[in-house]
Amino acid sequence: MRRTRPRVGIVMGSDSDLEVLREAIKVLDEIGIRHEVVVASAHRVPDRARRYAASAERRGLRVLIAGAGGAAALPGFLASLTALPVIGVPINSTPLSGLDALLSIAQMPKGVPVATVAVGKWGAANAAILAAQILALSDSGVRRRLAAFRKAMAAEVAQRSRRVAAAMKKGQ
Repeated sequence: MRRTRPRVGIVMGSDSDLEVLREAIKVLDEIGIRHEVVVASAHRVPDRARRYAASAERRGLRVLIAGAGGAAALPGFLASLTALPVIGVPINSTPLSGLDALLSIAQMPKGVPVATVAVGKWGAANAAILAAQILALSDSGVRRRLAAFRKAMAAEVAQRSRRVAAAMKKGQ
């Protein structure tokens, strides 16, 4: 059986970012999108990060998700080196609770766009969903699995609504 290559690269500047980025991994797994996870800091190992970004498209990746805290240089650094879409996930790793990372990622200079999602775990999950949406533009299998994922989310909300309504009815 031929093994398919990863389509999404998840990059973090430090292994301490993994706790947040696990949310992206969970969503990609649930939708059935192969991915790879690497640590490649823009500040501490810029040559590693440069090689990763420069080879990403050739290796079959189609979207990069980059988590970063503090100065949050990693998403922009990667975006400056590849034409692939880069989604930045601000990590709440500093006393500013991720606001510094959010602003650093969102305020990219003209010509080097980085899609920016919410700070923390919600942002990581949304980054994976956005990556799936990008892939779904040219992959009907991903499109079907993404639709099923969204349908399951809607069913979960409906179930929670019924539980709340039943609890309210009991309490009255």
